Parts: sequence; structure tokens; C-alpha cells
Amino acid sequence: MTDHSADRTYTITELSREYSVTPRAIRFYEDKGLLSPGRNGQQRVYAPRDRARLRLIVQGKRVGFSLLEIGEMLDLYDLGDRRETQLRHTREKFQRQIVDLEQQREDLEAALIELKKGIKFVDHRLASLAKDSEVDQGVNVVGYGIGPASNAAE
Repeated sequence: MTDHSADRTYTITELSREYSVTPRAIRFYEDKGLLSPGRNGQQRVYAPRDRARLRLIVQGKRVGFSLLEIGEMLDLYDLGDRRETQLRHTREKFQRQIVDLEQQREDLEAALIELKKGIKFVDHRLASLAKDSEVDQGVNVVGYGIGPASNAAE
């Protein structure tokens, strides 16, 4: 069993393994001010607070938050209001992210429908070419849709 007591410290290697991030990513988060390890000589020493912050950073990145947004949420932890401000702000951010992701899902679904229509069109044209052995005038790819080429010479 892993000891997660307040006195426990972690190395960069331990944290990178636990959260499946590279040591370079952890150092990057330090450079951005999201983590503040102590030092034992040249070695970084991470406290349970850093470990918890890294967990939140990884989770935040997974659901699409920027490091700036994650930092805003983390920075509200120490206001002395029993985390009420942080929790309210985080809830608001989560709700906005849900709306954004749902819109992205709708956009992706619409794009997939158009691409599938395009494949059907192209397959039909290819079948016609094979059947008739005729040379086609071409096809224009416009946006997500596909349509017959316009004849500029006409």
C-alpha cells in the first residue's frame, strides 16, 4: 500500500509513473507555476500537495482545460474560505466545458454525416467510371461536402 501521509514525499520519477506523464511535462508544469517542489540537493522533492495538484492538472487536461484555466482553479485553493470560492468557480468552469464539448460533439457528428455522404458520392462515381469506362470531368471537394466539378470553360 502506498503511504499518502502529509510527511511522505515523491520523486519526479514516482509521479511521472503514477500519472503517466513524462518528467519533462512535470518540469513544464513547474515552469508554469502549477507545481512547487522542494529540493534535496539537486533532486526535486514533491509534497502530497504537489501530488494532488498534479492529479488535478492531468484530469483537467484530459477533459480539455488549458493550463491557464487549471491554474486559475488551483490558485483559488488557499483563500481561507474552506474552498467555497474554488468549488463554485470550478463548478462554473465544468458547466461551461460541458456545453463546449457537447457543441463539439454535435459539430463532429455533422461532419461525419457529410463525410459519409461524400464517400457514397465518390463510390457511386467510381462505380460509374468502372462500368462505363468513361473519363469523368472531375470532382470538387468543397468544405465537408463533395460535388461535381463545375466547368469553368462553359
